[in-house]
Amino acid sequence: MKERMVPGAVLRGVTLDCADPRTLAGFYGALTGMRELFGTDEFVALTDDSGCDLGFQRVDGYRAPQWPGQDVPQQFHLDFRADDLDAMEELALELGAAKPDHQPGDGRWRVLLDPAGHPFCLTSS
Repeated sequence: MKERMVPGAVLRGVTLDCADPRTLAGFYGALTGMRELFGTDEFVALTDDSGCDLGFQRVDGYRAPQWPGQDVPQQFHLDFRADDLDAMEELALELGAAKPDHQPGDGRWRVLLDPAGHPFCLTSS
């Protein structure tokens, strides 16, 4: 069997569906320190010059994922490393995140929901 050289793909960004891109970008910008690279009412991109940006696109009829249920699956989630989990959780909640009752992982990470309902995790590792 002949081996093929395949160039490595580099992750350029992740885009989240939502009803209000500016609001969700504001939440993640405040949480991560990322700044707006580009923005319209339909799409906002955040960057921190790491080469991997976060995008937020308006979707008509957007339905938030249901955690931990799967009636509207989470589809994906973002993980953020934090040196101080308690402080980062407090910041996220002040910015508009919600903490669901269901918390798997025996304290190794914390699951929160962003203002559009997407689950995301905070971890110390």
